[in-house]
Amino acid sequence: MGQTVDELNRPTVLVADDHGLMLNTVVRLLSTEFNVVAALLDGRAAVAAMLRHAPDVVVLDIAMPGLSGIAAARGLKQGGSHAHFVFITMHHDPDYVRESLALGTVAFVVKDRLASDLLVAVHEVLAGRSFVAPFVAR
Repeated sequence: MGQTVDELNRPTVLVADDHGLMLNTVVRLLSTEFNVVAALLDGRAAVAAMLRHAPDVVVLDIAMPGLSGIAAARGLKQGGSHAHFVFITMHHDPDYVRESLALGTVAFVVKDRLASDLLVAVHEVLAGRSFVAPFVAR
């Protein structure tokens, strides 16, 4: 069965998280409003898939073995990517926020607030604005 016209017109999203259960949760949340073009378990695979799919938004776990989300995003930006980045993490560390925001208009979502913040964050970066989980920005 093919995609509907509505699904074809949705912004595309690529997701990478090294925890399978978390990856499935993120994909489930995003699939309600976006076309998830790839779901991957590591940063290196995300970079390769990003080059292949050229999604509108890339959702990356910050702390992945091998290649962190921030390192993957930095490399993609240096390579000319125009994707928007949303970083997800378990850590409530302002240093991660500063490092991720240095990449430009991005979003930072803490995993324990995915249900309330993830869709908002993706919409914000698509509109050209940054998003930082409110209690992390303090």
